[in-house]
Amino acid sequence: MIEHPKARVAVLISGGGTNLQAILDKEQAGELPHAEIALVVSSSEKAYGLVRAEKAGVEAVTIRGKDFEERLIALLEEREIDLIVLAGFLKILSADFVRRYPKRILNVHPSLIPSFCGDGFYGLHVHEAALEYGVKVTGATVHFVNEVTDGGEIIAQKAVAVEEGDTPEVLQQRVMKEAEHILLPQAVEDVARDIVERRA
Repeated sequence: MIEHPKARVAVLISGGGTNLQAILDKEQAGELPHAEIALVVSSSEKAYGLVRAEKAGVEAVTIRGKDFEERLIALLEEREIDLIVLAGFLKILSADFVRRYPKRILNVHPSLIPSFCGDGFYGLHVHEAALEYGVKVTGATVHFVNEVTDGGEIIAQKAVAVEEGDTPEVLQQRVMKEAEHILLPQAVEDVARDIVERRA
């Protein structure tokens, strides 16, 4: 049987990179047999996620400025990237960029879409809104990215209980640990497997 190469994955980050770390840990543990984390791109040179990438031996690049997307596309093509993962990436990608990679861009959102999603709902804002609304259950969603913010096809969701006395920060940590860090690496593997199988 011919061994097919793995799907090459680029992870886009803007900050601490905890979701990136969750993916790298699963790869290290041999739990992503169809995916190779080949590139990490940050929109900020201060992002701790760049340090995480370097520690894992993954190429890490910072891209800033007006021509961000042009430079990103050139880099993705040069590195032969199959799959793009948005992991705490705070830039909104243009419709033109997204259309270039149909069902090849994944995002993790810290709520159960369609609740608390869309323009303006990112990071702590999502958890603030959930607590303000008084929901008893929140969670995380991994979805494909299309031209609509948080509007792409849902791949996986996991519910997380909201507890008495939660602050947005406490809830954010629980959602990451109990949902995001489990769902995202699994979705990366599932989509990578599809890409590899389609090549076969």
